[in-house]
Amino acid sequence: MSAVTEPTPPAPTPPGAPAYAELAATIIQTRQQFGPKRLHEPGPSDAQIQAFFLAAAAAPDHGQILPWRFVVVPGDRRDALGEVFAAALRERDPNADDHALAEARDKAHRGPFLALAIVREHADGHPEIPAQERLVSLGCAIQNILLIAHANGFGAGLVSGQALNTDGMRRLFGLRDGERAVCFLAIGTVQHRKPIRPRPRPEEFVSRL
Repeated sequence: MSAVTEPTPPAPTPPGAPAYAELAATIIQTRQQFGPKRLHEPGPSDAQIQAFFLAAAAAPDHGQILPWRFVVVPGDRRDALGEVFAAALRERDPNADDHALAEARDKAHRGPFLALAIVREHADGHPEIPAQERLVSLGCAIQNILLIAHANGFGAGLVSGQALNTDGMRRLFGLRDGERAVCFLAIGTVQHRKPIRPRPRPEEFVSRL
C-alpha cells in the first residue's frame, strides 16, 4: 500500500493583494516632481523621516554592501551649504554679481527637508559590483523615499547642478574616496499642485528580443 502524499500547499499570497497592488499603482502614477521653490512648511516629522529612510533600506542591494548614503541638511547648516553654492557660482562665473550670488545662497534654504544622496562607486573591496549597479540601487532607494513621502501627503523633488562636483561640496559633506554626490532630495508641503504630466506608453520604451 503506497503512502498517502500530502497535497502541496498553495504559494502564499502577498499581504493585502490585490488591494495593496491597486493602492501602490495609484501612489506610483500620481507622484510628481516638485522643485524646492514649491515646497513649504510644514515639513515631515522626525517619525516620518525615519519611515522615509526605512523605505530606502528596502532598495535592491547586490551583495548587501550598502553602496549609498544620505546626509540630512538641518536648518542651522543651510547657510554653510549656501556658501558652497555661491563659491561654485564664482568658480564658474568670476563676474557673478551680488544678486546672482544671493540667489545661489538662497537655493540652500528651499524645502523644509533637504538631504544629499551619495553613491559609493568603488574603493570598498567589491570590484565585482559595478558603478552602474550601485547607482541603480541608490535610484531605487530614492524612489522609495519619493513614493513614501507622496503617500504621506508631501511633495518632493530631486535637484542636481554643477555645484555637486566641487571640492567645496566634498569637504562640507565629508565625501570619502570613491564617493560621489548625486543629487539633493527636497521634501515639503505643496500649496498648489500642478496637472500630472503625460506618461509615456509602454510601447514607447518596451521591445522584445
